[in-house]
Amino acid sequence: MVAAQPSFRAGRAGGFTYVGLIVLVAIIGLVGAATLKADALLRRAAAEEELLEIGAAFSAALTSYAEATPRGQPPQPPSLEELLKDPRVPGVRRHLRKIFVDPITGKAEWGIVWLNKGTGINGSGGSGVLAVYSLSQAKPLKQANFDARFQNLENREHLADWKFAATGQGVAQGQPGQPGQPGQPGQPGLFGQPGQPAPGQPPAPAPSEPPTLFPGRGNPGTMKPSPAEPPPAPEPAQAPPEKAEPPEAPEPPQQSEDSGSGDDEKDARDARDEQERKDKEARDANRR
Repeated sequence: MVAAQPSFRAGRAGGFTYVGLIVLVAIIGLVGAATLKADALLRRAAAEEELLEIGAAFSAALTSYAEATPRGQPPQPPSLEELLKDPRVPGVRRHLRKIFVDPITGKAEWGIVWLNKGTGINGSGGSGVLAVYSLSQAKPLKQANFDARFQNLENREHLADWKFAATGQGVAQGQPGQPGQPGQPGQPGLFGQPGQPAPGQPPAPAPSEPPTLFPGRGNPGTMKPSPAEPPPAPEPAQAPPEKAEPPEAPEPPQQSEDSGSGDDEKDARDARDEQERKDKEARDANRR
């Protein structure tokens, strides 16, 4: 009995060591899995950044092709091969160095938005390259904080929604651009305009007016308020009554010129008669 006791203790210690080894292996596995996941996320983020740079190169190439277009010719290349060597000009002119490999799919295959869609899958076989995009349907890790060169890329569900057009700023369709680019009259946008049907779809019917509870009175929600009547114009203030002027005093009667002249003649006649009387008396006195 006493001799078997050391063997029991050794077996008990070996069991604890085995459990500790299992826990250590589990911890190492969890750390390794987290490391692999983090590494995969870092690789994916780097691939998306590379995809953005390749998309910017495609945009610059499409813009360069449109700027070099002679008058009267379409500014969109028939395919991506025309970006490698422009057949419209003599000599060799390259707008794109090479057809890049998609860093997400690992293939040199790209989706194309055509001006005139073809009969193939996704409109392949068409003419007029408007934009280029990745064929990956994976959800992008980057959802915001894009560079100023890229627009309309925020909050996309798939990497295939990142479309790089000939504006040099990512997807800028539906906005005024250079001649022959999407967003001008007659050019379809890649995402359409808000409230407008997509190309090839019938326009949505106009919403009908909801029924009203009072026939003949119209719907209160759609009736337009009648214009308010203008307030009556205020009456002009009456001027205070003017003070009555005092009546003028009557002028004294004036003697007519005829009466004045008659009095003067009478006085002259009386004076003449008096003078004649005095002369007569003087002659009588001299005779005596």
